[in-house]
Amino acid sequence: MKINGIILAAGLSSRMPAFKPLLKLKDKTVIEYCIDSMLRAGVNQVILVLGYRGKEVEAYLADKYAGSRLQFAYNQNYAETDMLTSIKIGVSALKPCAAFYLLPGDMPAIQTGTFRAVKEAMLRTQALVAFPTIEGQRKHPPLISWQCRDLILNFEGEGGLREVWKKLATQIATVPVDDLGCLIDTDTKEDYDKLVNYLDDQRFEFKPIIFENCF
Repeated sequence: MKINGIILAAGLSSRMPAFKPLLKLKDKTVIEYCIDSMLRAGVNQVILVLGYRGKEVEAYLADKYAGSRLQFAYNQNYAETDMLTSIKIGVSALKPCAAFYLLPGDMPAIQTGTFRAVKEAMLRTQALVAFPTIEGQRKHPPLISWQCRDLILNFEGEGGLREVWKKLATQIATVPVDDLGCLIDTDTKEDYDKLVNYLDDQRFEFKPIIFENCF
């Protein structure tokens, strides 16, 4: 099952006094943790959707990943558009695949087991979308079938992806996970501090990626 991924990092970081993607976590940045979490889960290629200070992020990452593994797409109207616009840009940039994960670029602590559990749920149920859940609530990252591509790209109206999911209500699978990383983002300085403490408490550490094993 060939899977790609989309990470959304076009926003203004308006609630955080620092620029979220390049915030340091141990010896890496928030956005590197997000990318590495996907690659470690077996994703073939990550599309990173950038906007605000996007060229700075691209320049920082350009020599850290093989070009075939990380591609950049841009929401040039990031200040005036919503997240669905960035999602559509990411979906448009995807190469054909069976399915793709979707992850906000400020959620760097998702465990590999969560990605795999969502994939297994999709394979087991043949659903078009699969979500991890905590206490019955859907969380990131969903795994979305390529068959949903046109539905997402053609959707117009309010409500973003939540409205798209309503159209697929009978074709969504969920799987409960025990992963606090699904609850932790970096919207605010307080959120960032909680993330740092969580990673320290969990001794959360990514081992070096061996790219040959990711396919």
